[in-house]
Amino acid sequence: MFGNAEAYDRFMGRWSRVLAPLLVDFAGVPDAGRVLEIGSGIGTLAFEIAKRETGRQVTGIDPSNEFVAYAISQNAFPDRTSFHVGDAQDLHFADATFVAALSLLVFNFIPDPEKALRETCRVTKRGGRITAAVWDYGDEMRMLRAFWDAAAEVDPRAEKVDEKHMPLCRASELSQLWKQAGLEEVHEQPLDITMSFDSFSDYWEPFLLGQGPAGAYVRSVDTDRLAMLRNTVKRRLSLSSENDAFALHARVWAVRGTVPGGGA
Repeated sequence: MFGNAEAYDRFMGRWSRVLAPLLVDFAGVPDAGRVLEIGSGIGTLAFEIAKRETGRQVTGIDPSNEFVAYAISQNAFPDRTSFHVGDAQDLHFADATFVAALSLLVFNFIPDPEKALRETCRVTKRGGRITAAVWDYGDEMRMLRAFWDAAAEVDPRAEKVDEKHMPLCRASELSQLWKQAGLEEVHEQPLDITMSFDSFSDYWEPFLLGQGPAGAYVRSVDTDRLAMLRNTVKRRLSLSSENDAFALHARVWAVRGTVPGGGA
């Protein structure tokens, strides 16, 4: 039932589970009130907020019926967390419904992020904080950087779909968007993590599941080129053996800003 959601969990779930606590701490989410998650996916960020056992009520929205169903199936906090199909660009909530809003690894995939941010500001109370984070695809997300550099080496057409071209993934781009939306006290900073892999297969096999731009690219190549890509990635990771454990650094750019009008 949840093929793509389960595949996404295997591909990116381990990363978001490490990042979620860092983003919640960075956001400074209030201890009580309704909190909105934009692009709730498999529920990782919402669950991190809910498990801290405060007075928060978390509402997650995602455009995918399948991902919403998967998050509901995994929800261990049904009294504090709910998930709904929804479009961040057209939120069906009244003005000033939420005390805060967060988004993890999503804003760069929204077709019109400016409209989505305006909508998020509308449904967030004055003085509420809006927080988001996006991978540093161009340099410091080493799992994907090793993959795309190898892909470009074996296939010149891969450069055009390299995730380094994604919007909002470079320093200051998120904060500029936040400032353009009129948010106050805007602050952007990197959040860094390290991910461990048991072996090269532990790293490589999730790419074969068709998730995200990298997975879509893998599905587009023939068997011979895929074998070349695999060998080139392994060489770029400088692994002496496929069975060796190793670790990779990763960075997101995180931004937070306050909805105007929340003075004492």
